[in-house]
Amino acid sequence: MKQRSKKGFLKTITFVSTFGGLLFGYDTGVINGALPYMARKDQLNLNSFTEGLVTSSLLLGAALGALFGGRLSDRNGRRKTILYLALVFLIATLGCTFSPNATVMVIFRFILGLAVGGASVTVPTFLAEISLAERRGGMVTKNELMIVTGQLLAFTFNAILSSTLGDIAHIWRYMLVIATLPAVFLWFGMLAVPESPRWFASKGKFGDALRVLKKIREENRAQIELEEIKNAITEESELEKATIKDLAVPWIRRILLIGIGIGIVQQITGVNSIMYYGTEILKDAGFKTEAAIVGNIANGVISVLATFVGIWLLDKVGRRPMLLTGQIGTTTVLLLIGIFSIVLKGTAALPFIVLALTVTFLAFQQGAISPVTWLMLSEIFPLRLRGLGMGITALCLWLTNFLIGLTFPILLDKIGLSTTFFIFVALGLIAITFVAKCLPETKGRSLEQLEHNFRSQWDKQQETEGPTGTTGL
Repeated sequence: MKQRSKKGFLKTITFVSTFGGLLFGYDTGVINGALPYMARKDQLNLNSFTEGLVTSSLLLGAALGALFGGRLSDRNGRRKTILYLALVFLIATLGCTFSPNATVMVIFRFILGLAVGGASVTVPTFLAEISLAERRGGMVTKNELMIVTGQLLAFTFNAILSSTLGDIAHIWRYMLVIATLPAVFLWFGMLAVPESPRWFASKGKFGDALRVLKKIREENRAQIELEEIKNAITEESELEKATIKDLAVPWIRRILLIGIGIGIVQQITGVNSIMYYGTEILKDAGFKTEAAIVGNIANGVISVLATFVGIWLLDKVGRRPMLLTGQIGTTTVLLLIGIFSIVLKGTAALPFIVLALTVTFLAFQQGAISPVTWLMLSEIFPLRLRGLGMGITALCLWLTNFLIGLTFPILLDKIGLSTTFFIFVALGLIAITFVAKCLPETKGRSLEQLEHNFRSQWDKQQETEGPTGTTGL
């Protein structure tokens, strides 16, 4: 296979597998426009609680899918797991599309969440293992771009269907069923994609690993990379994995608490209240349903553009100032939404101001907070703690997402737009304090340096406070 065709094959593998990310984005974003229609009395007849349940059941499923997806792909292989996930995406989407009532919808949204969570851990792992070492960062961030692209596509199709077929009561079913197309493409596409060479090697199938590497690498590089993989597997097998008992060690516990804090901080900005309930927010501000759904396209566009900017900034700016700027920006915007919702209530200008502010909010969130979150989580955990640390942190992140998704429509219904956003402002102030006081700078530091810093900080604290001192964050 010629070098050019090998590069083309690698690009094809990347494109096909990142459809898992596209489905992740579409299935989390489509509810934004579908919810107002499925909530109608002649459809699923949802109240604020069942709206939250329909939305957040996917997130609860995603928490479990993320927790067990990694183990499933370790046992069965990345390729086979993604094939399974494509089938789950397809079946669950059809189940949601033809749901006769809210109970069935919640069940299939939960199952869909299992696929979303599984894709969130399996696809980036697969991409990291088939990519060239020097291009790994760019390759994996393509999955992030596909997620926000999927959300943009959901907002766009919602707007097109709402504008052209808005008088059809069950239009929400058309919005949902579109997701079957990328699910089918992902399944057929993955049939032509090879298994991860890293996974083959981990099972002792070195001949299969080399065969795959020769399809995506130069001949001599394939052999060298196989030896590197063998060495890495040997080192990992000799490495003692961290367990729950290790959390008794104060400096390890401190790293884990910081990791959990980073994950929660990303969610308590309220970003997904806008991504899931943007239509409801704009309706509450004064737009009609169709106009609110069209307005959400702006949120999708800025999310994609800001993600590009965020990826570019990662190499230019430190993690702490980037995250701090994002948190201050999002908290300020939420405060302005709350104030304007009171001062301009009932005016024609309010919905346009709220739309402009949600766009600004997403510029800070997707351009500063989101890109830093997963990068910092991959940097702060020592190698032996990474599996346990990332698993617990991802679970906490998804559960926080679930709680916000469940409670937001209830808060919007009971206390209104302004007070709801003032609650997020208070949470934002806590997040800013956490980032300013507790977060280490990880840019330009090796994992060994970071581990040494955590150990030495604890030793100094013990010397100052004595053996009875508390760790704190």
